[in-house]
Amino acid sequence: MSLVRVAVIGIGNMGAAHARTLVAGEVPGAELVAVCDVRQEMESWVSNNLPASVTYWQDAEQMMSSGTIDAVIIATPHYDHPEKAIQAFQYGLHVMIEKPAGVYTKQVRKMNEAAAASGKVFSMMYNQRTNPLYIKLKDLIASGELGEIRRTNWIITNWYRSQSYYDSGGWRATWAGEGGGVLINQDPHQLDLWQWTIGMMPVRMRAFCSFGKYRNIEVEDDVTAYVEYENGATGVFVTTTGEAPGTNRFEVNGDRGKIVIEDGQLTFWRLREPEPEFNQRFTGGFGQPECWKCEVPITGVETGHPGLIRNWIDAILNGTPLIAPGEEGIHGLTLSNAMLLSTWTDNWVDLPIDEDLFYEHLQQRIASSNTKKDKAESGSQPVDLSQTFK
Repeated sequence: MSLVRVAVIGIGNMGAAHARTLVAGEVPGAELVAVCDVRQEMESWVSNNLPASVTYWQDAEQMMSSGTIDAVIIATPHYDHPEKAIQAFQYGLHVMIEKPAGVYTKQVRKMNEAAAASGKVFSMMYNQRTNPLYIKLKDLIASGELGEIRRTNWIITNWYRSQSYYDSGGWRATWAGEGGGVLINQDPHQLDLWQWTIGMMPVRMRAFCSFGKYRNIEVEDDVTAYVEYENGATGVFVTTTGEAPGTNRFEVNGDRGKIVIEDGQLTFWRLREPEPEFNQRFTGGFGQPECWKCEVPITGVETGHPGLIRNWIDAILNGTPLIAPGEEGIHGLTLSNAMLLSTWTDNWVDLPIDEDLFYEHLQQRIASSNTKKDKAESGSQPVDLSQTFK
């Protein structure tokens, strides 16, 4: 194969952006040949905005079985990500899905099994993994520069959303339409980076989610979670869509210092010697290890969504390692599922979570949701892509 024939499923804001990226020739080795959306009115959008060579389909399975495509980018509502991916694997197609991996891990696990059985290239749209700041943080931790992790804190509250945002679609911020609130819609990138950069998942969690605290919605819009790791480290994750101005600060403390990412900067306070060694030899009263504020060189440019699509196509054509393997999408989703389950049961939750129990609780909320999943839209009408809706 020298050219990958790509289709985009779901022409909302992100799906339209990915289609335009491919049409603009930003992904060598890939050609956009088709788009699919359940809304018939999208056919006119396709004819007005994409080349005539791009065909429009209303039925995803018919398109997948047509033999005219090699790979799909799935940008549908959250619940449909695993379902459409499993279908694609069954038809022998390579798959890239938008975040999140899905709404509940039980469904995502089945998607991962289908991917493994297919042997096709499966990638997640975790574009923040191309951010040089987080790449450097991961490198510093993996190389041992920070020592053993002791504590992680992420305050990510700069997701302000007004009531008018939530009112823009009946499927927004509902259990049946989106499957959750700030955790499933705004935070998937941070939840992924939280575990990806430090290289480990918590073993248990206690979380407190507030539902409709700041807005007239049924899902979570304010969350504080406390986690514990196998090595004894602890962590806190705080997020909301109801605060202004917000904060985005990720702090990781190890026995060799502290790293903070905030305001687009990485700062490393490095101890001259590991804290345990200092403590063992020190005999004074109020001393502490000598600490240096280090200027860490940050190189590279964040390539974002186009960079991840290029990486996926390179993996298909040349076997290039994936930046964000699709199977890893379950990790961040496990964290958000655990936060909700801990709140719903008013108790500690061990990880991996009880997937059947989570599914049972979710179904109860879907049953009383203000919208029904089968009425949820495929995505909002494509608009000015300079706006951010997620």
